[in-house]
Amino acid sequence: MIYQFLLSFVDTLGFLNVFKYITFRTGLSFFTSLVIVLLIGGPFIRFFSNQKILNPIRDDGPEEHIIKKIGTPTMGGLIILCGLLVSVFCWADLSNINILFCIYIAISFGLLGALDDYKKIKHSNSLGISLKFKIIAQIIISILGVSYFVYLVDYQEITNLYFPFFKNLIINLGWFFIPFSVFVIVGSSNAVNLTDGLDGLATVPVILVAGCFAFISYVTGNIVFSNYLQIPYIEGTGEISIFCSAIIGSSLGFLWFNAPPAKIFMGDTGSLSLGGSLGAIGIITKHEIVLAITGGLFVLEAFSVIVQVISYKLTGKRIFRMAPIHHHFEKKGWPESTVVIRFWIISIILAMIGLATLKLR
Repeated sequence: MIYQFLLSFVDTLGFLNVFKYITFRTGLSFFTSLVIVLLIGGPFIRFFSNQKILNPIRDDGPEEHIIKKIGTPTMGGLIILCGLLVSVFCWADLSNINILFCIYIAISFGLLGALDDYKKIKHSNSLGISLKFKIIAQIIISILGVSYFVYLVDYQEITNLYFPFFKNLIINLGWFFIPFSVFVIVGSSNAVNLTDGLDGLATVPVILVAGCFAFISYVTGNIVFSNYLQIPYIEGTGEISIFCSAIIGSSLGFLWFNAPPAKIFMGDTGSLSLGGSLGAIGIITKHEIVLAITGGLFVLEAFSVIVQVISYKLTGKRIFRMAPIHHHFEKKGWPESTVVIRFWIISIILAMIGLATLKLR
């Protein structure tokens, strides 16, 4: 909104031309979201604590969680979303279909997550809404968003799937692009949700993936850089770097309060919203496979749950002591901080590999 308002004065005040540069607005987006979260985080936490908006702890989880984490407020995703959305509304081009698509996914998945958190808080358990309802709702939300996005986007190759490391390996998915995109968004959302089980564990990988895609979206939307890197040029995707920067700023501000020992958890409100947004960004930039690489930690966490469930149903035996896999290492005796930092290291390595795919073609 501020961006559009300032543009109306560009002819009169020439120095306002600086707001036309995506890089400048990306920086503003980062600092705006960061400052907002830092300012409202403390009051939010006090309010949630007073109102008993507390995180229910899994009965079958690591024993020390029941001692250390009980009584910690949840639904911190609301803080992240406030910083994210206010920043995007201020500095992004709201006429850009890519931005509107990301906003839609962030808000709708955030609302679904908030409903899940509300049910957990109301009934004082970790069940929330049923898994069936959650998945069906995510699929419906995604189908509506992706269908509308494909209808409006001005890019002929939108249904193409590009493979990293190969210059000419491209598959046109045709109408299968819609269910594929739904899978990416729903899968990304739930993978981040499953990873969000320890203090700060999901927050830093989200920051890293968003940072990678801030760069990817910028070069994808720049015809000079995209030609040099031999990646598809998609007009208008550079604007997504502003959305990614807002994710980084709001998540970094949230980490101030979520760092061990966490004063608040993001809950499904944050994890579903952030995960779905990253999935949408991967689709918009045509780097869905690179998203799976940079977000490989999220993939690993989700895969560990799938393997655990399949193994138990088929053989009656569990492969891991507990799933998701971060709890497996806790059960083996790793301190929580050790698990978190080592998983962060893995995320940094995967982020570097993902960025390397831009040149290694």
